[in-house]
Amino acid sequence: MYLQLINIIKKILGKGRHNLHEPYFCGNEWRYVKKTLDDNYVSSIGSFVNKFEDKIKKFTKSKYAISVINGTEALHLSLVACGVKNNDEVLLPTITFAGTANAIVYSGAIPHFVDSEVQSLGIDPLKLEKYLKKITIKKGKFYFNKKTKKRIKAIIPVHIFGNICQIDKILKIAKKYNLIVIEDAAEALGSYFKNRHAGTFGSAGCFSFNGNKILTTGGGGAIITNNKLLAKKIKHLSTTAKIKHRWEYIHDAVGYNFRMPNLNAALGSAQIENLNRFLRSKRKLFLRYCKEFSKINNVRLIKNPQFSKSNNWLNTIFINNCSIKKRDHLLSLAHANKIFLRPVWRPLHKLKHFKSMPKMTMKNSEKIYTSCVNLPSSSHYFYR
Repeated sequence: MYLQLINIIKKILGKGRHNLHEPYFCGNEWRYVKKTLDDNYVSSIGSFVNKFEDKIKKFTKSKYAISVINGTEALHLSLVACGVKNNDEVLLPTITFAGTANAIVYSGAIPHFVDSEVQSLGIDPLKLEKYLKKITIKKGKFYFNKKTKKRIKAIIPVHIFGNICQIDKILKIAKKYNLIVIEDAAEALGSYFKNRHAGTFGSAGCFSFNGNKILTTGGGGAIITNNKLLAKKIKHLSTTAKIKHRWEYIHDAVGYNFRMPNLNAALGSAQIENLNRFLRSKRKLFLRYCKEFSKINNVRLIKNPQFSKSNNWLNTIFINNCSIKKRDHLLSLAHANKIFLRPVWRPLHKLKHFKSMPKMTMKNSEKIYTSCVNLPSSSHYFYR
């Protein structure tokens, strides 16, 4: 079966080396980046920063956008601005990139890991609700962990590989338990649930524009929100928190100096001009994978959950009755053929520095880790 899988990938992608996800530069990237050099504005002040933020707002149909240095710091700033503090617990899936948990730690809070569901790979809302009912106690308006005595203050739903999690059900749970919702949409630019863009459901939504994302600024991220006061606070914290003055340096808070440089924003401004074409290309690749993998028993492609539309950032297969040994055999075979498949991240609750953090049982996440493999998914394969 594994040779059959590899031959199908070769058939779709052609000969040669196939990385997991590569950036594709086919528009005004050189011209815009050169302009920042010609204008001598390469740091966080420059016209492209504002232009890029405007384009993100327009594309996501959000009221405010703040560009920052990466997706992890987008989450960090959002947590701080939303009032998450020392020893608050923040719920997040154990199946996510380490940056999600790192951002919680940066804010002084405690990651509280929950299980995912196999369809979208996002948080399992049914399991989450049962779990919170069992482990929480209400004190006034807030809910506390019975065991740790700490308040469970926020939840970070993650749209894994561009697939929208069951955000509607998660929002209902968040409302019931008075939780702040910050969406980790790092991988979900161009993904929608019921025609609303990922990142527009919570208090804030966070994106990454790393080199492996559907749109890249080299290194960078953004926060979107429809809350004017929150946007103002996030933007202020993303600078050095300096009060405007003709010459004095007066700061009214601890600023983080996380603004995106103009140089990166120039690259992003060019990339976003071709974003819809990238999305169409990735959709064509996804449909080809769907067609070809439907011919193989015990293998299925992770597809869009109901009422959602994925950007198909990383196409992912689920292999039935798989084990880590079998999965790693497939990976070794693929890499030997210069097809650089990747397993999903190791569940975060299994990492040494997170083992002592609160968590529920992780039956589904264990299965996802053992059985899921990411396929080469770059935008250029069917770009027209």
